[in-house]
Amino acid sequence: MQTIDMTVTVNGQKQTLAVKPNDTLLEVVRDYLDLTGSKEGCGEGVCGSCTVLLDGHPVRACLTLALEADGSAVTTVEGLADGDTLSRLQQSFIDHGAVQCGFCTPGMLMSARALLDDKPSPDRETVRRALSGNICRCTGYAKIVDAVEHAARPEAGCPDCRSKDTGGDHD
Repeated sequence: MQTIDMTVTVNGQKQTLAVKPNDTLLEVVRDYLDLTGSKEGCGEGVCGSCTVLLDGHPVRACLTLALEADGSAVTTVEGLADGDTLSRLQQSFIDHGAVQCGFCTPGMLMSARALLDDKPSPDRETVRRALSGNICRCTGYAKIVDAVEHAARPEAGCPDCRSKDTGGDHD
């Protein structure tokens, strides 16, 4: 199959790639660029595990053709950290036990990042709505919402954080 050249900035790095016309953005980040944090869960845009940011907006990478990202900026879950230092949001997920099997986590983080970029101090209901397109089979969502809320406003934290000064660390 014929390939088409595209240029995309992924996690701050400009990339020029020869892609097939039917390649998805998920295939490009995982298979071409070896950024395997984004997951293919359903392949139908339902579960949200493949969510990445395209020019700052969350998109389902499994449904987005790679060529739609030509000339754009893509942020994957790998782009949230600064080298070996996790972002405040990533660390909050760990501190609040919001990661169990971890399959949904990249999509949850990317949806949360988009929310916090748009609304730095969302209320709990806004967090829930922003994450509503991401399916998790393990956590029951409460710890994920706590983690996002704490990342946005450490003073809001979670019920455990409000009852004792743990800074988000839970044993």
